[in-house]
Amino acid sequence: MNRIPGAVVAVSRSSSHDFSKPTAGAITLVEGWGVEGDAHAGATTQHLYLVKKDPTRANLTQVHLIQEELFAELADRFVVRPGELGENVTTSGVDLLTLPLGTRLHLGDDAVVEVTGLRSPCSKINAYQGGLMKALVSKDGDGQIIRKSGVMGIVVTGGVVMPGDPLRVELPEGEHVALGVV
Repeated sequence: MNRIPGAVVAVSRSSSHDFSKPTAGAITLVEGWGVEGDAHAGATTQHLYLVKKDPTRANLTQVHLIQEELFAELADRFVVRPGELGENVTTSGVDLLTLPLGTRLHLGDDAVVEVTGLRSPCSKINAYQGGLMKALVSKDGDGQIIRKSGVMGIVVTGGVVMPGDPLRVELPEGEHVALGVV
């Protein structure tokens, strides 16, 4: 089992479908459900866009994680703080965007989130800060789309997660599959 060290910088939740989520002292992850008290928690999808497409779809977006390093990358043009892009967990020390599908993120003592894919930022990002969408979605030299707005996952094992908790990465066995958009 390959493990990469990191840390939880901040945790956030919101009981309403607001764009940003206020930070909290702790969040509780519930197996197969998501973040207790968060509008996006549930066995079936709770993201408003996805509900319109298929309200019976399994919720592969129970937990949204963004790496703090993104904020530093954006700092010359934008001011972004933990929770402001709608993430539940802000991390540091791990490049979340390069993790393969099925990676398990061990958060704190007990919680485990399995990465299901990349977050595709919604147009509400430009209402939050004009031009931010373009900074979060770009193309590389080969014309491939690069999405920087974090990863999504499902709760495999519940537990309490707090700022300062360790983040351990467990890569899946076998051939690694790159993340797609969920």
